[in-house]
Amino acid sequence: MKLQQLSLFLENRPGQLREPCEALAAAGIDLLTMSLADTSQFGILRFIVRDPERAKQVLQDAGMIVRMTEVVPVEVDNEPGGLARALIAIEDAGLGVEYMYDFGAASRGGKAAIVFRFENPDAALAALSAAGIRVLPMEELLPK
Repeated sequence: MKLQQLSLFLENRPGQLREPCEALAAAGIDLLTMSLADTSQFGILRFIVRDPERAKQVLQDAGMIVRMTEVVPVEVDNEPGGLARALIAIEDAGLGVEYMYDFGAASRGGKAAIVFRFENPDAALAALSAAGIRVLPMEELLPK
């Protein structure tokens, strides 16, 4: 299962992170997971919500530039080597990982949920499935 992730480019200055969070909060949209990467000039806020189309519209209406991309939520064993097994399956298929981040709220029962961005998500889904690595459906990522 692929998920829609939203990405915002933010200037690296005070208040830039607060503004999209406030806009989403005012619309009643909860951030399920997020990642922030930065350089000296800008940052990229990546996040997943229940209704990405609505969140995108809310942010665009607030004057923000939003990009939507497909990501793949993968379940790995929360033990030494758990992530490595998923990475081996991906590499064996000749695929690379553009980036990844933890989906901590969905980690439970000795399993961790990791969000991956692949250049070719469909090929990654096939490779993960062939290796017996579970891709998580959205329902399992939502808070209980």
